Amino acid sequence: MLDIETFGRRIAELRHRSGRTQQEVAAAVGVSTQAVSKWERGLSCPDILILDDVASVLGVEIAELFSNQL
Repeated sequence: MLDIETFGRRIAELRHRSGRTQQEVAAAVGVSTQAVSKWERGLSCPDILILDDVASVLGVEIAELFSNQL
């Protein structure tokens, strides 16, 4: 099972790999930069309704967001 902090680190790593800033990810999925920051720090998670958009922006499939492999 993937905990929220691990999930946040995963999003941050995928964002860095994609070469995008938090601001770019936020704009692409329609949330604030602060929301992306909270995801990456493990303080919250993206809404299930935008997971596909988040994965797409990061260049991965949804399943890869939840993978334990980096």
